[in-house]
Formats: sequence, C-alpha cells, structure tokens
Amino acid sequence: MSDNRQMWAELGMDLEKHDDFLAPLPAVYQELFLNRPDRPAGMGYFDAVVGDVHGIRVRELVEHRRQGGKVVASFCVFVPDEITLACGGVSIGLCAGAQYPVPAAEKILPRALCPLIKSSLGFKLERICPYFQVADLVVGETTCDGKKKAWEILREYVPVHVMELPQKKGEADFRLWRHEVEEYLRRMEEMSGKKVTAADLKEAAAVMNRKRRALKRLYRARQADPAPISGLDAMLIVQLSFFDDPVRFSENVEELCEELEERIANGKGVAAKGTPRILIAGTPMPLPHWKLHALIENAGGVVVCEESCTGTRYFEQEVDVSGDTVDEILDGIARRAMGINCACFTPNEERVEDILRLVREYRADGVIYYNLQFCQPYSVEFYRVEKALTKEGIPVLHLESDFSDEDTEQLRTRIEAFLELIRR
Repeated sequence: MSDNRQMWAELGMDLEKHDDFLAPLPAVYQELFLNRPDRPAGMGYFDAVVGDVHGIRVRELVEHRRQGGKVVASFCVFVPDEITLACGGVSIGLCAGAQYPVPAAEKILPRALCPLIKSSLGFKLERICPYFQVADLVVGETTCDGKKKAWEILREYVPVHVMELPQKKGEADFRLWRHEVEEYLRRMEEMSGKKVTAADLKEAAAVMNRKRRALKRLYRARQADPAPISGLDAMLIVQLSFFDDPVRFSENVEELCEELEERIANGKGVAAKGTPRILIAGTPMPLPHWKLHALIENAGGVVVCEESCTGTRYFEQEVDVSGDTVDEILDGIARRAMGINCACFTPNEERVEDILRLVREYRADGVIYYNLQFCQPYSVEFYRVEKALTKEGIPVLHLESDFSDEDTEQLRTRIEAFLELIRR
C-alpha cells in the first residue's frame, strides 16, 4: 500500500480524498459479494482485481508509459480499442459510477444532468481516479448532448479526442463514422510514432474479439436454469473488462466459464430453479454501481442478462478481420459500431427486437428497464420498449435512479412488488 501511495502522489492525486472515497469499499464488497454463499471459485481472480483496483493495474499502466507506450481512456463501447492496441497503446475505462465526486462536478455542471457525466468529470476535478491521472488521451464520442459539451470542459484538464457518432445507420452515416475511425487511427499514429499495418490491426482485433467471445460464453452460461452465477458477479466481470489487461482477462473468464459449465451439467446454481429471472435493459452501470443488482437479488430474484453497454451491447458485435488491407480492416472496425443498438440512434427498431430476443434466449420472467436520471434517449425509448413487451405479455418495470443511496428503500419496495407479481 505504501508503494501505491507513492505512485498515486506522483500521479498528482488528492490522497486524502482518495482515501475517503475508497474507505467504504471493502465493507460494501464484503457484504455484497464475499458473503454470498457458494460463489464460483473462479471469482477469486476478479475479487483480487477489485481488492487492488487502484494498484496493480495502475502500476502496469505507469510502467507501460515509462517504456514509451501510450494510455488511452474512454467511456464508451463505440471507441475502437483495436486501433489503440495496434498502435502499441493500452485502452482503459474511466471511473464514472459513484456519487462521491458528483458535488464537485455540480459546481460547474447543471444538477439536471446525467449522473454518469457528473461522476466522471468529478473524478477528474477531485483527482481521485488514477486511470484519469495516468491517461495520455481521453477519447470521447457524441452519444448525447451532455457528453458533447462535457468534453469541452474536460479539455481544460487532459487531452481529448472526440469521435462524431452518426445518429442514423444509413450508408452515408457509415461513411461518416468510417471517416472518424480513420481520423482516430491518424491521431494514434501521430501520438505513438508508429505506422500501423494490416497485421497490427488484425492482431489487435483478435485480442479484442477473444475478450468478446469470452464474455459471450459467460452470458450463455447465464441462460441456464438454475443460474450458475449471480447477476452481481457477472456484472462485476463486465465492469472489470474495461480496465483489466485484455489477454489476462480473457484467460480468467474462460477458466471461470469452464467451472460454470460444469455447474450447469451438475444442475448446480446460485439460486433455486424457478427463481424469478430478470433481464435489465437500459443505461450502463459502471464500476462500482451495484445498487440495482443487489436490490433485485437480495429480494429473491436473479439477474440473468443486461441489455446495456455494461452488458450485451459491449460484446455481441465482433470485428470482421477477413480483409487483407488496412482499409478493409478499418471497414470491419467501423461496421462493428454500426451494429450496436444504442438509444442514440434513430430509428431504433433493432434495439426493441434485441430486448425481445434476449428475453427469449435468457428465459427471463420479467424486464426491469433502468435508466440513469436525465438520460433522455433511454428514458424516451422506454415507451416503445414497454409497448413491445406488453404486447408479448412480458412484465416490465421502469426504474430511474442515480449513484446515490437516497432512493434505495423506494427502489426496494417497487422491486419486491414486481417480483411478487411475477411469482403469481
């Protein structure tokens, strides 16, 4: 820990605020995760990562920079990690799932703004996120108006590259995004001093595709009844996928999946067969936002799937690496993003169809549609999702919240009533 503190100080972090922020984490993690009976043994690796979440991985990033490599941070599944890797860089996520830094951000941001934006900017303002401090570049995207304007403020504190995401999915929109992908490649080549080849891109895409396939395998295991792993543990794994070394992460997820598949073969689960199975649809839940999953599973349900950017939208689409040239592989990278059904797109029938498909595949008994406060695209899109689910006779509950604990009891009451409705 003393070595970590020296590293954090060298990164310019506010050690007193950082201590204050991390202080509750061990007890919360013990209660939510470690105290749960019969957890898969393979979760031990991920517990260790959380136990030193601001230590070992940050040290690896610091060493990578010392050796001349670049660290690139982002918030969104649209940012092409393949390009970062192909240029010899490391791609990481950013702290954005806690209430602690929100008050600092609200000094310069409207209160009526998405808590994810306020949390992320607050982490930088308060200097308590080492991933922000170690990043050479932050890559933003235009998935919402709040983010577009937040990048302008963030530029005052760290270099920012913004990728313009189209709002539709026609051929003209693909060409726009394809241009943005190529512009990002040029930015990374200039920053890294490396000219990327088709072989570099293929190798990087193979690494990222392996990670996506490992997560797909994890989620396929969750389709079993009884569920072999809790929703809390599965969500934690996806959250950590944004931070951990991708090769090491994939290896450990694959090892865990072997254990889960053995559990399935033996009919062993973390909850009894017939436990209400819940699919969560909506906005992402970045680390350490575990409130919703904890409430559902403590109330007697089991979360079996997340239709979100910290869920299926992160890994379902892979990069086509069948091309032989840089241009062809860049096409594959750009096409992958066009297959992600984020609420930022219009029209967005594909997302409604995705949710209905996932309900069938995961044998969900009900859907909890969750959106962060003031996230307008997801909040508005609930109307059409609810209409489609109701037509199919699928129970649905709409919840809106933030990263605080102020509404915990209200959410608990509504979730318990929803699970009771499903049981009838």
